[in-house]
Amino acid sequence: MRYSPFILHRRRINHHLLLLNPSPPPHHLPMASLTTTTTTTHPEERNLDDHLCSPSPPPPPPTTETTTANSELHPNGYLPGEAHIERAWAHWKKLGRPKTVVAPMVDCSELPFRMLCRKYGAQAAYTPMLHSRLFSECDKYRSMEFSTCEEDRPLFVQFCANDPDILLAAARRVESFCDYVDINLGCPQRIARRGNYGAFLMDNLPLVRSLVEKLAQNLKVPVSCKIRLFPNLQDTLKYARMLEEAGCSLLAVHGRTRDQKDQRKIRADWAAIKEVRNVIRIPMLANGNIRHMDDVDRCLEATGCEGVLSADALLENPALFAGFRTSEWADDSEVGVTNGKLDQAELLTEYLKFCEKYPVPWRMIRAHVHKMLGEWFRLQPQVREEFNGQSRLTFEYLYKVVDQLRELGVSIPLHLKDDNSSVTENGC
Repeated sequence: MRYSPFILHRRRINHHLLLLNPSPPPHHLPMASLTTTTTTTHPEERNLDDHLCSPSPPPPPPTTETTTANSELHPNGYLPGEAHIERAWAHWKKLGRPKTVVAPMVDCSELPFRMLCRKYGAQAAYTPMLHSRLFSECDKYRSMEFSTCEEDRPLFVQFCANDPDILLAAARRVESFCDYVDINLGCPQRIARRGNYGAFLMDNLPLVRSLVEKLAQNLKVPVSCKIRLFPNLQDTLKYARMLEEAGCSLLAVHGRTRDQKDQRKIRADWAAIKEVRNVIRIPMLANGNIRHMDDVDRCLEATGCEGVLSADALLENPALFAGFRTSEWADDSEVGVTNGKLDQAELLTEYLKFCEKYPVPWRMIRAHVHKMLGEWFRLQPQVREEFNGQSRLTFEYLYKVVDQLRELGVSIPLHLKDDNSSVTENGC
């Protein structure tokens, strides 16, 4: 296995990282150790949004050439029509038809968090959204933002993009490390509007088609897409069929529109997801309203999808897919709901151990501490204030934060239903 090491000066310390070799090694891509950092934002990081939003060269006109099964034209085995549908299902079945999937989350679905969720029942996972141009051009960006290991499978590597050639260049760097290369067509945030990617490509469907076709016809792994709903259901159905025809092998549908960003106030539309499921034939995942395992079962029944994605609820409770639920979603009077003998502080400790094994930027770790200990901090706000005031984090300090909260008497157990009590052990 060959790597090209370099030393990256970031956040005023040396982080020893490994370059992602343009010719990927056959098994895994670890990142080297990371120790401490400060919250002082490096200029390179301050300008990240501008980099993500800066325009790429204008994409070439989308191809209108009819796809063909001719192996000379499609050396990586792209097949159209019925053959494409059959191959999409064969691949999904080969992966074990994963039902519970960690959704892509910017800065939050990194390797240590994925491995924690996998330990507690997640059967597949997405990476955070990666910017295709930066990923294809910048060694430092690749090394800081992407890492994986042998046990981190099945894995979707997600990119945002608006140029087919740049997207393909980025995708080729990861195709040996994943089971799908995913195109982000659903990000509704302002940065996506400025950068012309994510859900804002819904205004340019020929470009979307060209992105999917480019990957489908040139990669060794299947292409997946994650989308949001159009306000008009018929537009959504046409969109989904177009993606399937272009070569998408798996579709994940978030049951909200581009403008519906407040997930606590606006419920995902499972009925609309069901309508999409009825018109496409490739495997499909549903996203939205997944807060505990009862939601998983209800969503699968309501939508007919093969699996579900969960995002925000997993950040608070990474053991969601093992049947654990926070007190917000636990009814003490419900038959079979008991103290699960597990809490978020213990989950955080496990997460930190994964971080020591698979180092990631400290900004990601800091975000997970806030998410997992949010309720604990509300009971002891002085501990949160002390944590926020730390300009330099260490693992020793973070373990002491957990001990300090316990010594102050904070105890918020997760709850467990008897019929979902199994925990999947899976660590690398």
